[in-house]
Amino acid sequence: MGGVSTVGDRVDRVPKQDRSRATRQRLLEAAVACLAEHGWAGSTVSVVAERAGVSRGAAQHHFPTREDLFTAAVEYVAEERSTALRALFPDGAAGDRHAVVSALVDLYTGPLFRAALHLWVAASNEDQLRPRVTELEARVGRETHRIAVDLLGADESLPGVRETVQGLLDMARGLGLANLLTNDTARRERVVAQWAGLLGEVLG
Repeated sequence: MGGVSTVGDRVDRVPKQDRSRATRQRLLEAAVACLAEHGWAGSTVSVVAERAGVSRGAAQHHFPTREDLFTAAVEYVAEERSTALRALFPDGAAGDRHAVVSALVDLYTGPLFRAALHLWVAASNEDQLRPRVTELEARVGRETHRIAVDLLGADESLPGVRETVQGLLDMARGLGLANLLTNDTARRERVVAQWAGLLGEVLG
């Protein structure tokens, strides 16, 4: 009897785990959308839960605090974005550096960058949030740098290469900030072309 019951419990648990995972994913995606649209002040757990179509209690079961929810949300989408970026160039793209620069610049446009920016600004004023966002940003930054190095086929043992790749990412973030206020497409394309040429000289 006991063995049958255990098997039954195990069968029941699988869909429940799937539902739990789906709920968590909806909450994370809703949190990023809320942060991008309403900023930190307008993004509460209740607002996110309503947007995700789950109860506040269910949201707090997955994420006990507001800080838990929003740092997890930005990290989750950053991971999705990294996966998508690698998928664009499954065989590497050292031969098309312009395409890589353009794809890296695109990382800093759209809802995720806007959401992350709101989180950074909030962290500068919220003592509880600051260490978590600082640590998250460092982790995301390291991963983005690693992806850029891989895609560009850059040899960081050579002088100046690491700094050039980091400069590219800093430039991309700056273009993302400019794009928040105005449509900066034309200037962005000229800067991307210039950086692709510079990388050709530095990386060989």
